[in-house]
Amino acid sequence: MSKIKKSKEAFGKLDDGREADLYILENENGMKVEITNYGGIIVRLFVPDREGEIEDIVLGYDNLEQYFDDPNYFGALIGRYGNRIADGKFELEGNTYQLEINEKPAGHPCCLHGGNKGFNSMLWTAEEITLNDNKALKLTHLSEDGEGGFPGNLKAEVFYTLTEDNKLKVEYRAETDQPTVINLTQHSYFNLKGHGNGSIEDHLLYINADHFTPVNEGMIPTGEIREVADTPFDFTAIGELGKDINTDIEQLGFTGGYDHNWVLNKEGEALELAARVIETHNGRQMEVWTTEPGVQFYSGNGIDTNGAGKENKSYKKRGGLCLETQHYPDSPNHDNFPSTVLRPGEKYKTVTEFHFDLI
Repeated sequence: MSKIKKSKEAFGKLDDGREADLYILENENGMKVEITNYGGIIVRLFVPDREGEIEDIVLGYDNLEQYFDDPNYFGALIGRYGNRIADGKFELEGNTYQLEINEKPAGHPCCLHGGNKGFNSMLWTAEEITLNDNKALKLTHLSEDGEGGFPGNLKAEVFYTLTEDNKLKVEYRAETDQPTVINLTQHSYFNLKGHGNGSIEDHLLYINADHFTPVNEGMIPTGEIREVADTPFDFTAIGELGKDINTDIEQLGFTGGYDHNWVLNKEGEALELAARVIETHNGRQMEVWTTEPGVQFYSGNGIDTNGAGKENKSYKKRGGLCLETQHYPDSPNHDNFPSTVLRPGEKYKTVTEFHFDLI
């Protein structure tokens, strides 16, 4: 059973005076995760290497205030809708909903990660609980009807659990009182060398996907589902992440590297392997398992810090990678994508696990 040696500590105050806390989960193998109830952010994640050296492998800040205007969404819970919705607009059961526009890449307006104040900037209600014989952190947020332009009062719950076999589980649940759309994810940036310790381009990457969803110049999916074979998007055989990242093709040019959704090779909603990342020098391996149909692989092309990173480190372009398990971006506007609609009486539930091991 994983246990909390030091349950929590103060992590600063919001502008309105409310206090945020930092919750600490630790197991017997030296793994430790520190999570704040502000945005559900994973602030630190300590993982041992093959020599027993323990490093914090996620990017982030030492100070709460730096997260208030963080353009990277370091470590945050993302909602109501992770990724982009074109023009911030969708139709549902005969009604048209206009969401907040908070990004205009290449002149293409969209609602990104839930709008101006998404779940990443909410102070969640936190409760320390026992889940499947492990100590866990339960976070709850009531997203009121109209928040960000989304319909329905949505009650969201997220459970973080650190197990003794070095798995960090993230479980998402939600219910609504009106038809709405939902797409929750986790936006940690990983560098298996340790945060601030150089580029991730020499990490090895495997993605269990034969297809991806191409985007337009505004980084919005076109609706096409394209094969990865014979393209730089083929990670079906594990290889160096950055080997083709600067290839002069339209899709990589639009995004300045990888920032696309991969269509996972899975059927149904079982927990299956989505991706594997290996750092060969220190032996750290991370596997991502999920019930979701897609994963957004972002190679950190546009990292732009709000001041210095943790321990006064400087984070550079491609200094971290994201593997955001999700439904596809802009799904409400593409009938051929898996639905993200949630209706009253239905229960939204997805699970993603980060498995850490050594090679």
